[in-house]
Amino acid sequence: MRELRLDFCSHQAAKHAVMCWHYSHAMPAAKLVRIGVWEQGRFVGAILYGSGANRHLSRPFGLKSTEACELVRVALTSGRQHPTSRCLAVSLKMLKRQSPGLQLVVSYADTKEGHLGIIYQATNWIFLGASSQPYLKVRGKIEHPRSLYDRYGRGGQQIAWLRENVDPHAQRVEMPAKLKYIYCFDPGLRQELSKQALPYPKRVGSSDGAVPGDQPGEGGSNPTPTLQTHNA
Repeated sequence: MRELRLDFCSHQAAKHAVMCWHYSHAMPAAKLVRIGVWEQGRFVGAILYGSGANRHLSRPFGLKSTEACELVRVALTSGRQHPTSRCLAVSLKMLKRQSPGLQLVVSYADTKEGHLGIIYQATNWIFLGASSQPYLKVRGKIEHPRSLYDRYGRGGQQIAWLRENVDPHAQRVEMPAKLKYIYCFDPGLRQELSKQALPYPKRVGSSDGAVPGDQPGEGGSNPTPTLQTHNA
């Protein structure tokens, strides 16, 4: 098997990976921890951690905002020798060493893209079920309310304000559910949150094993203020 190396990478390298190899083709705007992946000296993608779209990400777990982050992108090219789950496992160890105060990572598998979270299942994450949130369609583009809040302020999440000030045809759009997974660094926290765990979702007719490639396009949709970043 080819040599695998993970290291912190530049914004430019991470953006290249996301634009080329992630289904969203969109780079999160906030500060990120960017971890590049190389095989045999060849750059094959990046794994990005950030604060995510939910500003209250840590609240349901009784944690401070500085103790939780989101896995926002897993952008790896096809044709790699190492499975996505292996790359993800190494990146989590790097993240914990860099930001020791972190207790938990959240990520979402996007069902509208056909993802079930196979890479999270392969790396022993806790599955907490499906979550859905209405998105907003503005000027013909479907966007997360947090993105519109960042752009327009509080009015960006209100249909009446958007229709009056931005787009008279703005509307709410129900999107397919996303599957929520969490990874706990602290064994005690994991034991506690495991009480909420649900059985892993499977495809109809599938086995319990991870599929080849581990669905490399998966990864949540922006790091907390104290989540350290590298500007390499």
